[in-house]
Amino acid sequence: MTRGLSKPEGAAASAGADSGAGSVGAHSVPPRVVSTAGAVDLLRRLTPRHGALMLHQSGGCCDGSAPMCYPDSDFIIGDRDVLLGVLDLRMSPGDISSDAPQGADAVPVWISGPQFAAWQHTQLVLDVVPGRGSGFSVEAPEGVRFLSRGRAFDSDELDALLQQPALTGRDWESGARPALSLQPTVVATAVDACPVPVRR
Repeated sequence: MTRGLSKPEGAAASAGADSGAGSVGAHSVPPRVVSTAGAVDLLRRLTPRHGALMLHQSGGCCDGSAPMCYPDSDFIIGDRDVLLGVLDLRMSPGDISSDAPQGADAVPVWISGPQFAAWQHTQLVLDVVPGRGSGFSVEAPEGVRFLSRGRAFDSDELDALLQQPALTGRDWESGARPALSLQPTVVATAVDACPVPVRR
């Protein structure tokens, strides 16, 4: 699959202007959510059956909790829900998108407002592991489930994030969309993004 990769120097000014990032270039703003290649592959397999998808992190705020995956039109986003980011299913590990994903290639990742207050200092890493998905999450019959892992942002990343506030459900309904990330949002495995506990 051919993918256009953006050049950070040229794209940063454009993305920064769109997002109101001020003096902090968009290339220095870390994504609030990244995905493993396995999770992206699962989302790609699910979209032909269910259409465009979305993910919502609503239960529990600890590492290892399960995000729910729904058809995009089946879950009503609340005004206070917070958009962590939009996964681009065209991407492979290390790719940087040169344009925003459209249609089924775009998977918004939401979190409840109260939970965002607990997670705002943490990058959510979407992974997939063996097991049965929870409730009505569409991956339930696949024998695997989505899993949220986390990595604490460092002080420089937190300063950069302050210049690009996360969008809420109300913002989204008003037509606001996030700035294009100029950092990769897909990693090969979870250990490339965060510590992963080893079972003994």
